[in-house]
Amino acid sequence: MDSAYGRRGAWGTVVVLLLVGVHLVRGGTQQLTAPGPPQPLAAEAPAPAATPLPAPPGLPASPPLAVTIPALGVDAPLTRVGLDAEGWLEAPPPEHPGRAGWYAGAVTPGEPGTAVVVGHVDTPAGPAVFHSLGALTRGRTVEVHRADGRTAVFTVHGVELVPKDAFPAARVYASTGAPELRVITCGGPYTPATGYTGNIIVSARLTAVR
Repeated sequence: MDSAYGRRGAWGTVVVLLLVGVHLVRGGTQQLTAPGPPQPLAAEAPAPAATPLPAPPGLPASPPLAVTIPALGVDAPLTRVGLDAEGWLEAPPPEHPGRAGWYAGAVTPGEPGTAVVVGHVDTPAGPAVFHSLGALTRGRTVEVHRADGRTAVFTVHGVELVPKDAFPAARVYASTGAPELRVITCGGPYTPATGYTGNIIVSARLTAVR
């Protein structure tokens, strides 16, 4: 089963990423007395009829080093994440709340296909790297700094909250043929019994390379 999860093909990617929401919900540790993280506005959800964003040709593979989201003040190192012993997609260790993770079983950010970056919304110590992700809006950018010296600039075309028990993996993660990025964290209501009930999904497409 692990070998299937490691494939870069569309089916292997979808299967692995079905696990992302469940794992990150497990990791949510918001205290009920603290203000909750911002949630996406319905107006920012992906618009199916929208004109696709123009995309430059995809880049060759190169490990990502850091992710920045200028509109949110996010500037975080990226660490490789994979699958744990139970087959769940790992998130960065909670003792490093300022780190984000990139899933090494999919394409690297900037390659044709769908790359994935994950991070905690909070930890027992307080807000984490993607605490404000739900406040992002269409047209903003997410920049991924790569080991080859290039920066892949992605423009956001959708921000949505999806329930973990009805996660639309095929829609969210299937390759469009263009270099795409998904940035994921926990979202929705929180209870101690269930954790966060959903995931915030930012969808973005490569629009520039520096």
